[in-house]
Amino acid sequence: MKQHEMLPLLPIARGSGAWLYDFEGRRYLDAISSWWVNLFGHANPRINAALHEQIETLEHVILAGCTHAPVVELSERLSALTAGKLGHCFYGSDGASAVEIALKMSFHYWRNNGRHEKSGFVSLAGSYHGETLGALSVTDVALFKDTYAALLRQSAQVASPDWRLAGAGETPREFAIRCARALEAHLEQHHDKTAALIVEPLIQGATGMAMYDAEYLRRARALCDRYEVHLIADEIMTGFGRSGTFFAHEQAAIVPDFLCLSKGITGGYLPLAAVLASDTIYQAFYDDATARGFLHSHSYTGNALACRAALATLDIFAADDVIAANRAKRAALTLAAAPIAAHPRVRNFRNTGMIWAFEIDSDDDRFARRFHQAALGRGLLLRPIGNTVYFMPPYIIDDEQIEWLIAGTLATIAESTA
Repeated sequence: MKQHEMLPLLPIARGSGAWLYDFEGRRYLDAISSWWVNLFGHANPRINAALHEQIETLEHVILAGCTHAPVVELSERLSALTAGKLGHCFYGSDGASAVEIALKMSFHYWRNNGRHEKSGFVSLAGSYHGETLGALSVTDVALFKDTYAALLRQSAQVASPDWRLAGAGETPREFAIRCARALEAHLEQHHDKTAALIVEPLIQGATGMAMYDAEYLRRARALCDRYEVHLIADEIMTGFGRSGTFFAHEQAAIVPDFLCLSKGITGGYLPLAAVLASDTIYQAFYDDATARGFLHSHSYTGNALACRAALATLDIFAADDVIAANRAKRAALTLAAAPIAAHPRVRNFRNTGMIWAFEIDSDDDRFARRFHQAALGRGLLLRPIGNTVYFMPPYIIDDEQIEWLIAGTLATIAESTA
């Protein structure tokens, strides 16, 4: 809060499409989808209409002993998006909750199967999975984790396949294979005490939009099968088309044991999370004894309004063929961003799906704040992660807005590196 004395909060009065408006009528292009959640623009008329209809019927009912149409339909449609291979949905409120659920469920699965020793977790170096205590235990970003170290359960980290770390002349795929060998060495030694590996498929967000080759996921799936370790796909950020396919793990042609979803699931409207699991996982909890069931709940689990927003979001994907449309927008924005990629102060310009990122050469430890403020002055909402600037716009971004984004970013780079 002390920092806001020098960097005041931006008061937003309303949103429309890709734009946010302050109380003076100034507009800002939401180039980060309001922390990666807004897929189809602010005040989207189709999602608005679905919520208006739902609120006249049912706003919420306890999901312990009750059910309702939106949560049933959403569960069926999410399962169908995995071709039925993940046929069971467990609901939470946000991304960190989804991770907590998956970690607990993996641990409890092994316990119910008499494998009490399988209680450890593995994640990638630089991983981010949330800031509740369980999720933070498998996170590897010091800024978020170090203060609470004494409260956290220890986990293991293995090398990240982030291609920025590849050796000279090493391709992203070759580097992914090398990192998979490090995972293999770890599991070979520790698989008997390991419950699950958790990964952000293809893109590690909070560590600076680290991108990697899908070969790592293919090999990780095979290793988890060989060593009887669950694979948890944290698609909280990468899901719902952000990676270029509906789910990022599709690009590796694999199926995880657990799939964590949140952020874009409601199009940026309401908090909701879901964990999808396989029949094998489900059967481990199917028992008369309550203690063998999976006990995790909160008051707003499977909220009807949030589920209806999620259904409206899925309707837009189906009606507008969003994944195909995004391929064209990806090509247009990448082409328009060529001057950024060629800028002498820019390194590692990269793209996966509807995410673009690059580093700025700067020794200023306040670079992120200065860049953010300079971008606001040009009508852009951007929030660098350290020296990493990224674009993650709503899927409705048009050619004129792409031009605004690129021109404003180039001007901001010039100002912030002067």
